[in-house]
Amino acid sequence: MATYCEVTGRTPSFGKSVSHSHRRTNRRFDPNLQSKRFFLASENRWIRLTVSTKGIKTIDVQGIEAVVARIRATDPAARRRLGAGRGNG
Repeated sequence: MATYCEVTGRTPSFGKSVSHSHRRTNRRFDPNLQSKRFFLASENRWIRLTVSTKGIKTIDVQGIEAVVARIRATDPAARRRLGAGRGNG
């Protein structure tokens, strides 16, 4: 699974774990990613997106059609994967 959200662009961040004795070791904070299917009514098909939980909330507010149009406009790799906007065929 990809390590970034396709809607919000969230990626892992890095920091330190601090123990009780105050020793610091490197650690990685991963976003809460989910692989989720959404139905595009205009194209009459399902698409699968890797989204963070905040991305799912964004899709709930803005709508899947608007979010997919924005992804296609900005990300060429996602445009190839999602299709450039198929007709009702």
